Amino acid sequence: MAKNTKTNEVEGKETVEFFKDLDREALQTERFVEKNSKLLSMIFGGLVLLVLAYFAYQQFVIAPKNEEATKGYLAAIAKLQNNQTPEALGGKSAANPGFLGTYNNYSNTDAGKLSAYNAGLLKFKEGKFKEAYDLLDDFSSDNKILMALKYGAMADASANLNKADDALSLLDKASSASDDPYTSYYFTRKAGIMALALKKKAEAKKYFSSIDEKYKEYDNGMSDSYIEMVKYF
Repeated sequence: MAKNTKTNEVEGKETVEFFKDLDREALQTERFVEKNSKLLSMIFGGLVLLVLAYFAYQQFVIAPKNEEATKGYLAAIAKLQNNQTPEALGGKSAANPGFLGTYNNYSNTDAGKLSAYNAGLLKFKEGKFKEAYDLLDDFSSDNKILMALKYGAMADASANLNKADDALSLLDKASSASDDPYTSYYFTRKAGIMALALKKKAEAKKYFSSIDEKYKEYDNGMSDSYIEMVKYF
């Protein structure tokens, strides 16, 4: 019983000391706040200003830019649908920005990035493969299918620039960029054919075997023929 009493006393003293420590820390904090109240007010005021500046930037800079970029993008799409390809590409005047102007002026917006992608495709059709590659390279999106299409188009541009190895590397990226099975099949097949053309038999077989394992329903039995073809290249 005496032992329990002694233990309780020790625990009681420890509890008292613990709360005393808390009181001392609280007092020190209060003194620090009193001593540095001006500095703390300045820091707090600065943080408030930063938050307000962020929301002001979003509302008065980003939002209008997004709106203008969307207008430019949609106007270029309308011209493209009317077979006015040069006007859709644009970039020659502020009155008709087209895809190029929209991208150049609003490259940090979603519509600006999509404009780079479309401009890249139009430059490819013109046979300006280096310009097409650079524009496509500037495009980015959270949409995995669009990213696969980007890499595929960049591969075509690289192939036309006589950079077949780069093209194969980009087709490999395209084949794994999307979760969509048909998109993956399409670029896996293109990668296999490119590997065949480069006489990279092991890589070609890898791609065609992947089709045989994962995408047979899209291939109409052609994967077996491709795997057989590898032997004769």
